[in-house]
Amino acid sequence: MKGFLPRTLHPGLQILLLLVTMLAGACVGLAVYYALAQALFHTSVLEASNVMVQPGTNPQAWPLIMTYQGAVLFFAFAGGALALASALGYGWGEYFNARRLGAGWWLLGAAALIIVLLPFMSTVIAWNAGAHFPGFLHDFEVWARASEDRLAELTKFLTRLNSVGRLVVAIVVVALVPAIGEELVFRGVVQRNLVRWFSPHVGVWLGAAIFSAIHMQFFGFVPRFLLGLVLGYLYLWSGNILVSMAAHFTQNAFQLLILYFTQQGRFGWGFDPDATEPLPWTLVVPSALLSAGLLYFLHQRLTAPAAPTTMLTLSSEGVAVHRNDNQ
Repeated sequence: MKGFLPRTLHPGLQILLLLVTMLAGACVGLAVYYALAQALFHTSVLEASNVMVQPGTNPQAWPLIMTYQGAVLFFAFAGGALALASALGYGWGEYFNARRLGAGWWLLGAAALIIVLLPFMSTVIAWNAGAHFPGFLHDFEVWARASEDRLAELTKFLTRLNSVGRLVVAIVVVALVPAIGEELVFRGVVQRNLVRWFSPHVGVWLGAAIFSAIHMQFFGFVPRFLLGLVLGYLYLWSGNILVSMAAHFTQNAFQLLILYFTQQGRFGWGFDPDATEPLPWTLVVPSALLSAGLLYFLHQRLTAPAAPTTMLTLSSEGVAVHRNDNQ
């Protein structure tokens, strides 16, 4: 595949060009949103724009905002990352999957790690939510908390999962689309180029910091940064973007399922998935230990050289054995 940009383009320039392709993708996504709003909900461009600011004024606010989120996020993130890879002359599999998926259990292992990690993460979430900035940043702290409160209200509105249909839409828009788009951007492009620019560990840590900062949730920065580290190392070890996608999807989808069953009254212990209180230490300590063990196991397995394959060919001279030692 031939692109119009050199593959040797500096990593920093590739990241800057990613911003350009993401902006173009966002414009495409916005156009798609307005078209779908008109075709599916008979909503004008002005009404479709206002619903993002005042969702309570439109009875179709929930499906409209979900359509907006899905369209803009998919075309900006997934579209932007894939467009950059094509512009550099790479096939998508070649650019994002430096190593073939070794086995299906890689995906299951990544998903299991995220679920096991959740109780431990609850303590980090609780600590970060109660953090305070130094005195000279008091005004910034007030602004940051007010911004997060507004975002929390929108999140609560979008996660009113009062039907199976809403749950399915939420899983697609809130879990699947971000798992694909954000992983392609933050791990597939940003981390990949930071690793080339600096070193593997620096690339993973810087990529995780950018991943967390871009969400603009300052009182959730640390837990999202830790999640970014886990996703980053899963991609670094496996060399396959599907592994970090599986973990990212599990993180979002599992919380949506808990939220849905809680709202349906299926959980009787009064569990609030939106709360920032930590879970009991009887769950947190085993979670930390099991997570560490599972991380070590995944590191050992994902970084192990692939087993050589043996090929047999039949010729006039008999059977010839060929070994392939490539990963």
